[in-house]
Amino acid sequence: MINYSGTPKVETERLVLRRMELSDTQKAFEQWLSDERVSDNRVSAAHKTLSESFERLTKIVSNYANKDFCWWAIERKADGELIGEIDLYDFGQTTGNCEVSYSIGYEWWNKGYATEALKAVVEFGFHHMNIHKISAAHNTDNPASGKVMRKVGMVQEGIIRHMIRNAKNQYKDCAVYGILQEDFLKNNESFPSYILTLNES
Repeated sequence: MINYSGTPKVETERLVLRRMELSDTQKAFEQWLSDERVSDNRVSAAHKTLSESFERLTKIVSNYANKDFCWWAIERKADGELIGEIDLYDFGQTTGNCEVSYSIGYEWWNKGYATEALKAVVEFGFHHMNIHKISAAHNTDNPASGKVMRKVGMVQEGIIRHMIRNAKNQYKDCAVYGILQEDFLKNNESFPSYILTLNES
């Protein structure tokens, strides 16, 4: 049984995961939503106008009233810079399973931020929400994302051919990963929490 608690503020060593705000629109647009280097790894196309990003963030913000909505902005502690987003979604009521996705602005690739955010969200999902399994997928031509998933303990379960079709009308094969709650707890029982603080108020 999943324990839904919405989108609480989560603090890690270098990051703050918090709710998106409409005032984030400009930064989100500039940092990743309008960047084709980022959108090539997403299903949705790069945004051409700020209004597209505003509409997207308006929808996100309006969903925070729902306890089963988990969508975080990723902010650097050092300078308060908004660098990406991460969310848990597609919750299965009968299985207790869900999926996770994330995007990081190109300027902050290969600096460990995606791994740090994913570790915290996976821990939150298993420890605080009692999720049974968390899955993720990445385009096979984006192996760096698979490296992030493996660092969190996810295991590749297969490759699905032509799993998605992107905004450029290209079909992409995707590697599918997953991690079970029991495996996460067993592998992390002797390690400190990735989450420094959790504020559900």
